[in-house]
Amino acid sequence: MKAIQFSSYGPPEVLQYVTVDKPQPGAGEILIKVESVSVNYSDVARRSNAPYPFPTPLPFIPGSEVAGIVEALGKGVDGPPVGTPVFALVGQGSNGYAQYAITSAQQVIPVPPGLDLDQAASLPVAGTTALLILREIAGLQGGERILIQGAAGGVGSYAVQLARILGAGQIIGATSSAEKFAAVKESGATDVIDYTRPGWAQAVRDLTKGQGVDVLLEMSGGANFAQGLAALAPFGRIVVYGVAGGQPLEFDDEARLRFFYNPSLNQSIHVFNLGLWFGMRPQAAGKAMADLIGLVASGQVKAPVNQVLPLSQAAEAHRLMEARRTTGKIILKPWLDA
Repeated sequence: MKAIQFSSYGPPEVLQYVTVDKPQPGAGEILIKVESVSVNYSDVARRSNAPYPFPTPLPFIPGSEVAGIVEALGKGVDGPPVGTPVFALVGQGSNGYAQYAITSAQQVIPVPPGLDLDQAASLPVAGTTALLILREIAGLQGGERILIQGAAGGVGSYAVQLARILGAGQIIGATSSAEKFAAVKESGATDVIDYTRPGWAQAVRDLTKGQGVDVLLEMSGGANFAQGLAALAPFGRIVVYGVAGGQPLEFDDEARLRFFYNPSLNQSIHVFNLGLWFGMRPQAAGKAMADLIGLVASGQVKAPVNQVLPLSQAAEAHRLMEARRTTGKIILKPWLDA
């Protein structure tokens, strides 16, 4: 079968379109004929050998969420039947950038009416991350003000829509360029800012009439983290769900004094990892997934699939993502190359 594999860490060019053996499902596993693969920042991190919670042994086939058709069932698995459209997480080891992928039967979900395979492929990581962060980690309450970094991306697009459904009073979408403002507004943001501009925290203060935001979703890292703290209201919560800029979180002197030496503000910082939720709190993760499926299938939330590429162009997908030239999700299609 055809797959995307890298045998050394580095830039997008290390992604090679290769022929490898078709996998066979073991006990408790399902083999999926992959039709759609969702591209995530975790794929970029593993390819570039950036800090990541799980090992990335070489050679490596990236890709953690797929949608396709059940091809074969391993021993002890009684469904979904062969031929069923499904979507799935394929585990910490990935292997989704391929024409076929195996995963635990427990991670496989039939695609409900109202969803196509491209939409379904964006649900397990981006959509579930957004809902778990908002509902379980940040505890977003009706009327609260929220700022969402990366609001034009996969997680961000879901988060903007879900924040509206959860009753946020003000939704500030933060993007890396003014060209993305329209897409963020279309998702439901009440306001949009460019978080790559110096002093954006003051812009947030101005938009919130000096109060700051109650919840902030942080995904850029570096000096932007200190800016986020400066934009936070008393009792505010920051949830870190990525470091797309490749730089560790920075506390400048002002942020350090504000957060550590002014406890009366009652602010908090949380770090989110989806894999640990599925591994250690599967009931909450499963409920979030089920709720999200219902919202997307009913049309209340739109799956933000905005670009589709053949699997062989995975390197271009990574280049676009790292250059922040994308909105929504990029989907790779293994059989467009066939």
